[in-house]
Amino acid sequence: MVGVIWIVAIVLTSFTLAYIGYGRYLSQFVGLDDTRETPAHKYRDGQEYVPATKPVLLGHHYSSIAGGAPIVGPITAALVWGWLPAVLWVAIGNPLMGAVHDFTSLSASLRHEGKSIGYIIGEYVGERGKNMLLWFAFLLIILVVAVFALVIGVVFDAYPQAATASVIYIALAFVFGIWLYQLNLPFSIGTVVFVAGVFGSVWAGIQYPIALVPGDYPAGTAVLFDGFPIALLESQNIAAWVVTMLLYGGAASILPVWTLLQPRDYLSSFLLYTGVGGSLLAVIAGTFLTTTAEPLEIQIGAWYGFFGQGSPLAEFLPALMPLFPLLFVTIACGTISGFHSLVSSGTTAKQLNKESDARLIGYGGMLAEGLLAAVALCAVALIALPAADGGIGLALPNFAEGGGIILTALGVPLLIGEVFMALVLASFLLTSMDTAVRLGRYMMEEIVGTPESTAQSYAASKYVNTSVIVLVAFFLLGSGRWEDLWTLFGGANQLLAGLALLTGTVWLANWDQTKQLFSTGVPTALMAIISVSGLLWVGGYQVFAGRLLGITAEPETTLLGQASAVVQIVIILTLVGLALSLLRIGYENLQTVRGGSEAVAADGGSGDDRPD
Repeated sequence: MVGVIWIVAIVLTSFTLAYIGYGRYLSQFVGLDDTRETPAHKYRDGQEYVPATKPVLLGHHYSSIAGGAPIVGPITAALVWGWLPAVLWVAIGNPLMGAVHDFTSLSASLRHEGKSIGYIIGEYVGERGKNMLLWFAFLLIILVVAVFALVIGVVFDAYPQAATASVIYIALAFVFGIWLYQLNLPFSIGTVVFVAGVFGSVWAGIQYPIALVPGDYPAGTAVLFDGFPIALLESQNIAAWVVTMLLYGGAASILPVWTLLQPRDYLSSFLLYTGVGGSLLAVIAGTFLTTTAEPLEIQIGAWYGFFGQGSPLAEFLPALMPLFPLLFVTIACGTISGFHSLVSSGTTAKQLNKESDARLIGYGGMLAEGLLAAVALCAVALIALPAADGGIGLALPNFAEGGGIILTALGVPLLIGEVFMALVLASFLLTSMDTAVRLGRYMMEEIVGTPESTAQSYAASKYVNTSVIVLVAFFLLGSGRWEDLWTLFGGANQLLAGLALLTGTVWLANWDQTKQLFSTGVPTALMAIISVSGLLWVGGYQVFAGRLLGITAEPETTLLGQASAVVQIVIILTLVGLALSLLRIGYENLQTVRGGSEAVAADGGSGDDRPD
């Protein structure tokens, strides 16, 4: 694997130096202190606030943040602009921006009772700013749920074996939760038994693949139903799996965290570590140790030009795809992702056992997602098949196939390697999706606050707002096109990252007037410029000039398509307007604090800790 070793070398070197140096500095900078009681212990309720050991929580956090986006984004970007800009954005942007974003969000939440970034920003800029950020996050959550549900459907349609394996591992996780928290049986023995069961699910999937409706599947695939009334991406099976996954996500998000979320994420972490770590090891072994196999080299170019000229995707793309800002929107997760701030300040902060764990879980967890992006780049680099439909059609099967090829360097049979990598991807997606639904209901509960009317009581109900999230996500999938949904998700996600970094900057400034603000302030400004530019380009060039006017692309000819384009433009303008307003409010707060006013939270804590 002569070519892809350079991808691995660049990323591993950058991440190792960053974790040892910058990660340690940031831990001291925010004053992580194990003598301070974490929210998980202070507010322990057996439902949301539940202390978890470092390995268990790292598994949950990593599984929740690393969905399909760090795979689809890098693959699509590499095929458009070449593998070099994609690798550089991951290797440089992740430790200096993405990991800082995740770590700061987690640390700030720890000092504010495990509350979300919306609550934190509200502590310093007021209720209006809080509600604006919470609504922004709630809209993004719906986009996340929709995107991940669709990607799961694509994976299960391409690999019915992974569908069987995923069902088995979810069942094992549920039983493992009972083993740990109800029967109080040994943790170490349970780990051995249930982890072995999860890996055994790969064999079961190969032997007994399942699909929901008829299609072109491997021999022996069990088909459960005769058909489905709707189709997504021209597939009834994908649509059926999407509906099934949305129902699963809604149900899983309502259950207490000990029943499924914690044990499932812990078990899936072994899949994820093995998949990512095994692939990286296979690339190294395939380069320096394996001599019998035919050499595998990079099949895509390092650089296709600022507008992606010469890309294998040229026939699928509009006339202009400028590297700036679209590369930085296409690769969101894997480098920096606003969704991670919702995980860090939504579920992870409520389960952190001690403050020093935040460095590994917050900063290190984001670096680990960057390794997943590197594996995705290696996989597509060895195959170089164009990913139709803006990256979704073949990008995900490419990951499983390319990953299987990589694992052959360790002696793993190709079919087993493919199914295993498909299961790795599915486990990322499943955990991210139902965590997103859970975070969405947290957002709505914070928006409502203490219910003062019947309508507010319904809105705060976890059953009602979970149903709203799932239904709206399904509507977006049923009425829009994938390429539009992906670009909208990417731009909104990056914009939320900028707002989360703004929240961290405001917190630090109000905590201590002598705190340096460059670590979070510079990434805040960069992400604001990138994401606003990207959203406006997509809304103006691709949607308005293309789908509505037919100048830059084929125009929409149906009423539904035209209505969808108008709705997307409205969403883009709404998100940009909310973001610019929040940036202005945050900047005014920084000016006030650094202008000589007394800091709001002298010890970095919540309002209850403020000095008299």
